[in-house]
Amino acid sequence: MKILVENLRQNGRIYKKLEEIQPKELKIRNRVKLYAALDLNRYYNAIIVVSQKSRLLMKDVQKFEEIVMKMSLYRDHQFKGKVLMLDAPICSKAKDAFKKAKWKIIEQ
Repeated sequence: MKILVENLRQNGRIYKKLEEIQPKELKIRNRVKLYAALDLNRYYNAIIVVSQKSRLLMKDVQKFEEIVMKMSLYRDHQFKGKVLMLDAPICSKAKDAFKKAKWKIIEQ
């Protein structure tokens, strides 16, 4: 958790509160870590941490959007910001699609 907070701080993201959501609670089988974070302006942000060896593709954009929708239903509020922290390479088309969908991408 400390490494996550430090990476977010280095990229200009500071949060008051950071809560982990277990993927099993949302009935998600993906190997991702999910966090609901409250920033300094009292807006909620969805943070998805992906650690995989294969490249992120266009199909993953839709998959992560669905995960954020499930998170918003689970937490019963909308997320103002969406942050994707990844350890994997990303396809250029997928990167453009994430940015078009207003995702903040942090590559480690």
